[in-house]
Amino acid sequence: MKLSGAELQRWTRPPLRMSTILIGFTVPISVALDNLLLAVVLLGAIFNARAVWQLGAHHPVARAALLLFGWLFVAMFYGTASLSEAAGILGKYLDLAFIPLFMLLLTGPRERQWAQYSFLASMGLTLLLSYLVGLGILAPQHWMCADAGTANPVIFHSHITQNNMMAFAAFLALLNMRKAFSRRAQLAWGVFALLAMVNVLFMVQGRTGYMILSILLAWSAWSALCGYFRSRGKVCGWKQGLGLLLALVGFALAAYYTSPRLSERVSQVSAEYQVWQPNRGGDSSTGLRLDFYYNTLHIVQQHPLFGVGTGGFPEAYAQQTQGKDVMKIRNPHNEYLMIAAQTGVFGLLLLLHLFYAQWRNAPGLDTPFERDAARGLVLAYMVNCLFNSALLDHADGLFFAFMTAVLFAGMNREKKIG
Repeated sequence: MKLSGAELQRWTRPPLRMSTILIGFTVPISVALDNLLLAVVLLGAIFNARAVWQLGAHHPVARAALLLFGWLFVAMFYGTASLSEAAGILGKYLDLAFIPLFMLLLTGPRERQWAQYSFLASMGLTLLLSYLVGLGILAPQHWMCADAGTANPVIFHSHITQNNMMAFAAFLALLNMRKAFSRRAQLAWGVFALLAMVNVLFMVQGRTGYMILSILLAWSAWSALCGYFRSRGKVCGWKQGLGLLLALVGFALAAYYTSPRLSERVSQVSAEYQVWQPNRGGDSSTGLRLDFYYNTLHIVQQHPLFGVGTGGFPEAYAQQTQGKDVMKIRNPHNEYLMIAAQTGVFGLLLLLHLFYAQWRNAPGLDTPFERDAARGLVLAYMVNCLFNSALLDHADGLFFAFMTAVLFAGMNREKKIG
């Protein structure tokens, strides 16, 4: 019996939808499980290709993601990298092309809620294990991260990735606490958020996570304050903003002075920055990153319009640092510089356009939770991309694509701004 295209879509979408939801659970845990689920979703895309294309063409956020991916594809065909090397790097950005497919499979509010809970359940498991290891109750296991220990209780991924995702999980928990109706639910979400924040600030060593958590707490407090004033027919002004800023500064200072680990990490960055000299930063992690940025900026200056091509960064960096005592790297640990070095100013503008499209279209989402969470995602990744090649990295890049779909799939076209 031959099935029509519509019937094939009807039969294939439920397992594809479930696979997409499960990616929220696997992305903080296992690259292998991610790839398995992505293969299932990609295979199913064959039966939904037309719908995916239409959504990608008309949804402003999905379109912005596809434009960036498309320019990276074009950049494969110039520069010095071989086609196979260029294809390998392009494959790391494939998550961008999954965004319209994920959106197609998460159009219903129930599916989007389950996808969000799938991620939070995974982070809850990570949080539990991190506390058990950090408190010495559970010895590090062979399947945990190689750096796992009481001094740095990372579980499934690096301390950078875990802290970044845990910061966003704390933010989502705060938003869920804000919209919860029962006291019991509010208490549960509040405890989750508190434990996650303590894990980020006082237990795990990812400094990017400190920055992301700080900006997300500021955004959460500001959006809550504005919502409170709107509900009473008033508008937030500079006085409220100044009061909130002072409160957040007080919180940051309290965290700094009550956590020896946090203060040590922050002070270390300041001290290493002060003594850094170009191409002589190999003695410190901050110095190494500054060397990466310094030399990558020179590459961008030499190839400002089109860059060195997708996959061309390692060779360009090796040439730039030839004869210098500098670590050879495959990415500069800064997504803005990575995109600019490979694809020039045009690619960088497309990356910024993607963030702009998300920010501008967030008011078109159906609920205050989605609107605030969507703009929080933009802020989190704008910070993350300053210190890491966040879209190039598998876990961070896939999480960005997944959460973009979760938050923007239900965008109300009548409220759409951009």
